[in-house]
Amino acid sequence: FDKIKIDRSFIAAMSDDDNARAIVRAVIGLGRSLDLPVTAEGIETDAQYRMVVDEGCAQAQGYLFGKPDVAPAQAAGTTTRKKYTV
Repeated sequence: FDKIKIDRSFIAAMSDDDNARAIVRAVIGLGRSLDLPVTAEGIETDAQYRMVVDEGCAQAQGYLFGKPDVAPAQAAGTTTRKKYTV
């Protein structure tokens, strides 16, 4: 593997759960030890972003930064679903 991602469930729990924050801190430390980039997923608030930055995480993604892009097939109007008339 070439990167580590921290699941959004840990990010969401960080502000209320010391264990979740300890896990995030440990994963970031593991990434440093292995010289791998660590990405915090599911960042939705400024407070969550500040917490992961304070723990040393250099990469983050989530709705705070923008909604996900549309998949190429959806953007082109192509789908694999069949349409039925009722």
